[in-house]
Parts: sequence; structure tokens; C-alpha cells
Amino acid sequence: IYLGEEENESVPKESRAQALLAKLQQKAKEKQRQSQTEERKRPLKERTEEQEVKKKRKADKNSAQEPERRKKRKSEDLPLFNAVSDHEPVEEAKKNEACANKKQKKKKKEKSCVDEQEVGEEEEAQAGNVTLKETTEKTPAPTGFTVLGGFKNKPVQKVHRVLPQWLAQPDVIHRDIRSNLVPIADVPRLSPLLVRKLQINGIHQLFPVQAEVIPAILESAQQGLLIGRGGYKPRDICVSAPTGSGKTLAFVIPVIQVLTERVVCEVRALAVLPTKELAQQVWKVFKSYSEGTSLKVVMLAGLKSFAAEESSLSELRGGMRRSLADVVVATPGRLVDHINKNSGLSLEHLRFLIIDEADRMIDSMHQSWLSQVVKAVYRSGGGADPMCIFRRSEPAHVTAASLSPPQMPLQKLLFSATLTQNPEKLQQLGLHQPRLFSSIHSHSGSGTPQASTQTQGGFDFPQGLTEYYVPCTLSKKPLLILHFILRMKHSPVLCFTNSKETAHRLHLLVQFYGGIRVAEFSSRLSPTERKKTLKEFEQGKIQLLISTDAAARGIDINGVKCVVNYDAPQYIRTYIHRIGRTARAGKPGLAFTFLLGVQEKNFLQMVKEAGTPGIQKQIVKPENLKGMEAQFQLTLQELANAIKVPADNHSLNV
Repeated sequence: IYLGEEENESVPKESRAQALLAKLQQKAKEKQRQSQTEERKRPLKERTEEQEVKKKRKADKNSAQEPERRKKRKSEDLPLFNAVSDHEPVEEAKKNEACANKKQKKKKKEKSCVDEQEVGEEEEAQAGNVTLKETTEKTPAPTGFTVLGGFKNKPVQKVHRVLPQWLAQPDVIHRDIRSNLVPIADVPRLSPLLVRKLQINGIHQLFPVQAEVIPAILESAQQGLLIGRGGYKPRDICVSAPTGSGKTLAFVIPVIQVLTERVVCEVRALAVLPTKELAQQVWKVFKSYSEGTSLKVVMLAGLKSFAAEESSLSELRGGMRRSLADVVVATPGRLVDHINKNSGLSLEHLRFLIIDEADRMIDSMHQSWLSQVVKAVYRSGGGADPMCIFRRSEPAHVTAASLSPPQMPLQKLLFSATLTQNPEKLQQLGLHQPRLFSSIHSHSGSGTPQASTQTQGGFDFPQGLTEYYVPCTLSKKPLLILHFILRMKHSPVLCFTNSKETAHRLHLLVQFYGGIRVAEFSSRLSPTERKKTLKEFEQGKIQLLISTDAAARGIDINGVKCVVNYDAPQYIRTYIHRIGRTARAGKPGLAFTFLLGVQEKNFLQMVKEAGTPGIQKQIVKPENLKGMEAQFQLTLQELANAIKVPADNHSLNV
């Protein structure tokens, strides 16, 4: 801001102000003439375009920007200095103020010229963008280029899985058991000894899965233990069939028949099962059909002490350890313990590796039990005499060199009601040219097997099973169990819960209510107690057996006419194995599932996708339960006192 020159007393102050004003006016005129000269020098075309751009911008500019710019200019126009010294007279101060105002006006005029020029350039740039945008929009897209926008919703095609040939085209097994029984005499390669054994046990006809799988296993060992058919390693066998269709006998019979020809006692068959109860069940079947032969069957499931199991496997004779077992039935954990501790379990002569409940065993691969078994099988491969007939080396590519001299093969036999079709999971098993036997739904009245029409990812449901679901509330579920046994006379009932805590509380509640012979089956009990409970249930001494999924896998419990899913299963495999405890071997059976309102949609969708023949809705009217409510409330209070929880909360926890 110009404050004026130094005061000179000889020159009047008024004349000085006029001189300064004249000087400022002259400078402003010179700048104006200079800008006009530059404007004339610019081409006419540019000036015309600039004027058009300015007009367009003024027409399109946002009304909100104009007040803001005016406000900005107004703030710039305010005087930055308006003070006078105290020693000046009032008149002189007024004159100086007027002079300063004139100077400010000149400054403002000059500044406005600069501002207009800057604003003009800014408007030109913005207008240029607008013009470019308008030109782009009006210009049609060149040919050969796709114009974005205007997309239409098109249905997405479902991607179907492409399975390996052995999974996509299995050997079909009749699903209808009763209509496709095969007489024992019609089964090829079955030895007279085992035919007599079967007849003694009351079996005169075989189920479809047995009639198909037994000859296939016998064929793979037709040339003896050392070599397969034609000198090649035999194919591994996978079997997917409904629960209760006779899978256990399908591997017990051929293994017993093949091993009866052995001379030296060695562990040649190993059956691995997920639970102790299943291991004990399979061990009993092996023992039954090996009676009258020299074969010895040993179980490693933790039902005996480790030392007792070790002594049953081998003995020292003449300074050398001799095997005492031909067939070993084991659980994965106990099996790994015996392998790692060198307890006398030798698998170097193993011929058959049987994996029952294969889908669950695949899921438990984190225990690395299979890799340790394979390592133990080929333990002596590197150091043995290369010309020894018992030399074993890990399988590789099949060549003329790898087949000479021949060596004892390791054949894997997989069995499950819910065998996975995921090639990635099955790859963990290291199967050799596997062959799949699978049951399907029969779509023709003649009962002849069709081509594999089973939906990919579907499962086989037991023949003769009738499924129901019962809508209910959380507080009414215990009443429904009482109603099913006391009013509807369903007995015996196998009831499944999702946890051992729920099983225990429900067991106490039914016990306090009275009138029902009830027991629980879970890991809370010792193996001896569980064995006793199952025996009493089969004998009819127990009306209601409340169990966790410990009894859902493979256990053959005689006489189960009704299964109740007290807690809805979260996974379809769990549901398949639970309902598979009834309707076994083609017999009729009932399955009820209690569903809360929030569970209905997901559960019904899950069962439908699994290929259920049909699940029906069963409604229990509230008035049918009213007669039991008074006693039930008293029972809740008694239970609350027993387990020390509030009675109000108990119904939510049962």
C-alpha cells in the first residue's frame, strides 16, 4: 500500500496528493493501452472462439460459484490500512484519508484487470473441457470397438464338475436290496468252506453290494498273494453303498478266503476304523468267519493295555520275533502308537489295507496315519536283496523293469456310505487305478440297474426308510420326546444330540419325568459301560437311548425302528449316518428330525440336494402336549436343583 512520499513543508499537501493521483492514473492508462495492443495482435479466430467460450460458460456456470467469487473479491477490496497518526490535525487527516481512498480505487482497478485476465484464462480452460466433452459425446464410436453400457442380464450357465472316468462311470450296484438278492451258489470263486460258514450263520443269499464286490476282490488275488492278474499290480477298490447294505461282509469274506492259503503267519490284512465300537464290531465279524482256520485276528483299539496288545501281536521264538496275527483291526491313534514304538507290529508283508468309513478317515488325515502305514509297509525295500521275492519298493510308474521280479502288492479297499467325490481328497489316499462300485436310485420297474443317473454330490438313502421333520420351538423339544414314546408308542428310539452335555441333561430330564427306561451313550462313559449299554438296548431293556454321534457311524444296532434327531445335524453326512442306524438290510424304519423355525429352510434344502426320496412334514398339535406340561414343569425344577442351573434357563439348554 502506498503511504505517500516524505513530507515536505514547502510543498502543500494537497498538491502532493494531486500529483500522486495523476501519476497513478497515467500508469493505469499505459497498462490499458498495452493490453489493448496485445489484444489487437491476437488472431481474430482466437478472439472469436474465446468470446463464444465465455458466453457458454456464463450460461452454464453454477449459481453457487458466483456469490463465492464476489465474496472473495469483496474481501480483497477492503482497505488494508486506514490508520492515521495522532499528531496530525483532523483536517489533514481527512485529506490524507481521501487521498488514500483514491489510491485504493486505482489499485483496485489495476487488480481487477489482472483478475479478469486470470479468470478469463480459467474460463477458457474449463470451457475447453466442456467443448472436448461435448465433441466426444457427439462423435460416434469407431467400427470394431465395443461401446460400453447397455448391458443386459443374461442367465449364467452352471458349471458342471468334470470327474475322472472311474468316478464318473462306476460299476453300478442295485440299490433295492430285497428285490436283488443273489443266491450264494451263484457267486463265482467263493470257496466251499466260506459257503458253509455263511449257511451256518443263516445267510443263504447275498446283498447286491456283496455279490459285486466279493468276486472283484477275489479276482485281484486269483494268482495268489504275490502278483495280481496278468502279473500286474491289482486295482484298488472303492465302494459307496447305503448304510446297512452289507459292506462289512463284502470285505471280510474275500480277505479270509485269500489268506487261508498262506503258510507263514504275518500281518497281511489291516482294517482301520474311526471308533473303538466300530473296530470291535468288525473284529467280531472277522473272528466269526476265521473260526476253523489257522488265521488269527487281533484288535488294536485301546480296549486293552498297550502291553497286552503288544503281546498279542508277536512273540520271541528261537531268538527271533514271530508274528501272531494275520489280520489286525485297529483305530488310527492306537495303530500309530504301535508303529512308532516298534511293538512287534510288522507291516512288511501287508497285502490288504481296508479303510472303513473312508470319508471320515480322509478327514482325519492330519494324524498322518496313512503315510506312517505306507512307510512301515515299504520299510525293508532299500536294504533287502534285490532278487528276494519278498522285496518291496514304493510303487512308481509301471514299466517292464518295475514288474520284474514281481513283488507283493499293497491293495487298498475303501468302504463308505458317504464316499466323497472330491478328487483332491481322494488323491491323498494314493489309489492305484481305482475301481468304484456305487449304488444308485433305480428308475425302472424291472429293477435293472441303469446308467449312472445319480446326481453328482448326492448320497444313497437306506431302502425302506421313511423320513419326517417336526416343526417345534426350543422349549417344546423335551416334551416331544416324551410324547413320541408315551403317547405315540415309538420304541425303541435312538435319539441323537449334537453334544454330550445336551445328551446328559436330556437323559436326566427323561429319567426324572419317569415312565421311560432311558440311557445315554457318549464319551462320558467308559468303553465297558458303552458296551453294556448297547447290549441292553439291543435286548429291549432300554426304550430310549440318547446318544451323541459316537453311535452314528457304522454301528449295527439290532432292532432300531425309530431314529430321532433331537438336534438337527449341521452336515448332510452326519444326517446320512444317523438315519442309517434304522432301516438296515432293507427293513423298514422311521426317522424324525426336530426343526426350529430358523432351521427349516436350510435343512430341507440340504436334504433335497443330497437326493432324498422325500421328507414329509409331521405336525404335533399343542393340545396333544398339554396333558404333560404340569408334570414337565415340576421335572424342570427338579432337574435345575440337580444340575444347579436356573429352571427358567434349562429349557433353552436341553
